[in-house]
Amino acid sequence: MTDADADALLIAVTAAAIPTLDEEARAAARTRQARLTKPPGALGRLETLSEELAAITGQPRPRLERRAIIVAAGDHGVAARGVSAYPSEVTAQMVANFLSGGAAISVLANAAGARLRIVDAGVRAETPHNPRLVRLRIGAGTADITQQAAMSRTEAARAIAAGIALVREERTAGLDLLGLGEMGIGNSTAAAAIVAAITRQPAASVTGRGTGVDDAHLATKVAAVEMALALHRPDPLDGIGVLASLGGFEIGVLAGAYLEAASLRVPVLVDGLISGAAALIAAAIEPRSADFMLASHLGVEPGHAATLAHLGLRPILDLELRLGEGTGAALAMHVCVAASRLLDEMATFEEAGVSDSDAATAPED
Repeated sequence: MTDADADALLIAVTAAAIPTLDEEARAAARTRQARLTKPPGALGRLETLSEELAAITGQPRPRLERRAIIVAAGDHGVAARGVSAYPSEVTAQMVANFLSGGAAISVLANAAGARLRIVDAGVRAETPHNPRLVRLRIGAGTADITQQAAMSRTEAARAIAAGIALVREERTAGLDLLGLGEMGIGNSTAAAAIVAAITRQPAASVTGRGTGVDDAHLATKVAAVEMALALHRPDPLDGIGVLASLGGFEIGVLAGAYLEAASLRVPVLVDGLISGAAALIAAAIEPRSADFMLASHLGVEPGHAATLAHLGLRPILDLELRLGEGTGAALAMHVCVAASRLLDEMATFEEAGVSDSDAATAPED
């Protein structure tokens, strides 16, 4: 069996292993919620989130003690088109910043009690020789999607398979909740192209300012997405094909991570636009994978809302974030942990010896 055959087989087996949500666990969580010492629905979305976590994990009282965030980095040939406010060298420099603890995600992952895994999925420049860096390096950055496919189909499958293997390895260290983030100059252009291709939205409606480009650069960016879509005309139902035509190596790794997390019943937090584009790739490969995703937040990039709508996900937070790196996922971890702990640790009326409400006889406030 060739390496390409092994990658294709791993993707197919992982996708086939994704289960359905556990509705019995959801129902048990809902029954317990109804007996906790509070008025019904008083904790709002924390209640429904805990029930969703129960359905994902298959545990009526899920505990999310072992948390991890994976940040995959990769460069994009389309950056040469002037679509970003920063040069490509920044990708490798930010990888070093992640490893030294100086980046936003470094701080927020630590605050969330999550171990942080940094992945070189395909950075063009040399990245630090650090034992904490996972070196996958599917390639030294992608090609310019306005001129040719970002990568070969074989490379796309290799990236996805690498993401599957990475999460499988993380599970051996203990994994109850996963967040996915990214870094890569030019990747918001690739992500916008993926979003447009899969959601069938016009490029201009899903392409944003990314690193904060001005109007002229935004017009260049939209034109680049339109050129890529016209050149490749990808099939939105062919996730691997969309990734090969338009994506990035880091996007492929994250897509594989979504698939493996779903197969393991591990809830996985979608971060911003690029993480969302990877989620679209995963859902195109196996639609059931979307059932195991949680939208950490609603980003300001216009393609993010279209992505979440396509996946049927409702954001947990809305903090006007657009950084990426997994920052929204790290913040939403606090909410997920709070929801699960309330379900598990709050006393029921019976346990606390508190009289339950009786709508028929209770006096008015």
